[in-house]
Amino acid sequence: MYSEEHLYSIALRECNFIGDINFSKLVRRFGTAENVWKTSKKELSKTDGIGTKIISDIGNPEHLKFAEEELLFCEKNSIKINLRHQNDLPFLLNECDDAPAILYQKGNFETKHKTISLVGTRNITSYGKKFIEDFFEGSKPHPYISVSGLALGVDKEIHEQSLKHQIPTIGILAHGFHTFYPSANKKLSEKILEENGGLLTEFNSSRKPDRENFIQRNRIIAGISPATIVVETAFGGGSVSTATFANTYNRDVFALPGKITDKYSQGCNQLIFQNKATAISTIKDLLDLLGLSDPKEKIEELFPHSKITVQLSENQELIYKQIIENPHITLDDLAEKISVSSHKLLPVILELELLGKVKSFSGRQFIAL
Repeated sequence: MYSEEHLYSIALRECNFIGDINFSKLVRRFGTAENVWKTSKKELSKTDGIGTKIISDIGNPEHLKFAEEELLFCEKNSIKINLRHQNDLPFLLNECDDAPAILYQKGNFETKHKTISLVGTRNITSYGKKFIEDFFEGSKPHPYISVSGLALGVDKEIHEQSLKHQIPTIGILAHGFHTFYPSANKKLSEKILEENGGLLTEFNSSRKPDRENFIQRNRIIAGISPATIVVETAFGGGSVSTATFANTYNRDVFALPGKITDKYSQGCNQLIFQNKATAISTIKDLLDLLGLSDPKEKIEELFPHSKITVQLSENQELIYKQIIENPHITLDDLAEKISVSSHKLLPVILELELLGKVKSFSGRQFIAL
C-alpha cells in the first residue's frame, strides 16, 4: 500500500525548517524525497534558496523512525497518503504554490466533480442557517462536492445539509487522524465517511489541533475549490483568512451580506466593501455564477431555440466531444487527454464558446451546451 517514497517523504517533511515550499524545492531538484534524504548536505546546499540551516536536520534517524511508525498508523487506520510531487493532490490544490507536500485522506474524494467550499462562523444565526438550507435545496440537482472545515456552527450545518441532500462532502481537519476536534462532531465525521464523503488533513498523527493549525488548514479549503462562499463571519473571523487565501489563489469568493449592526455579517460586508468578495443577491444568481444552473435553461432565456446546425472543424469536433464526455473538465486534463498543449487548445475553445457549443467556468473548467 505504501512505498519507500512515502516513508522518506514523511521523514523529510518532519525535519526542522522543511516546510511545504522547501520540501518542493528540494524534491524538484533531486527528483524524490528518498534522493533528498540520501544526498550529502554539501550537495543539498547548492539548491537555490536552501541554506545550511534549512538542511541541518535532514538525515536525522529519529525522523525516519517516526515515519515508520506513521506508516503503521496509516495502514492500521486505512489512511491514504497523497504526495504532491507524485501528482496525488486534487488539481486545483496542486496549483497553489504553498500546497501541502503530504495530504492524508480517509474516505473518498471524487475529483471529477466540481468542488465548492463553504465557510463561516461557529456562532451561526438563523439567517445563516436559512441561507445554507436554501442553497443546498437549490443546488441539489447538480453534481458537486461541498468542502468545509468540520467545525461547529456554519461548517457543521454545511456538512449536515450535504448529507441530507446526498451531496458528497469533504471535511478538512486541523490536526492528525489520531484525534478529533471538536469532539461534538465526531459522529458527523463518521457519517460523512459512511455516505461516500472524505476527510483530509496535512497533519500527521503527532499534530494536535493547535490554534495556528486552523489558519494553515484554511488555505486548503480555499485552494481545493474554484469558489469559496463565506456565509457569516465577524470582523477578523477565521473565514476572512479563507477568503484571503482564495483571493491570493485567484479563485472566486462570494459573501452573504447582512445588516451592518449584525456582528456575524460584519466580516462578510467588509469583504464585499473591499472588493474581496462578490455579494450574494439571490440563490439563483449564485448558482448561475457557480455554474450549478442548467446551461440550456440559461441559453433559452437569452436566445430563442434554433434548429440551425453548425459544422465543426476536425479540431473543434475532437475537443467538443471530450468536453461532452467529461463535464467540468479542466484545461490541463483536456490537454492531457488529447495530447495537445493548453495554449493551442484555448483558441479552439474560444471558437466553440462563440458558437454557443461550450461554456467556461472559474478554475478553467468547461461544459458542453
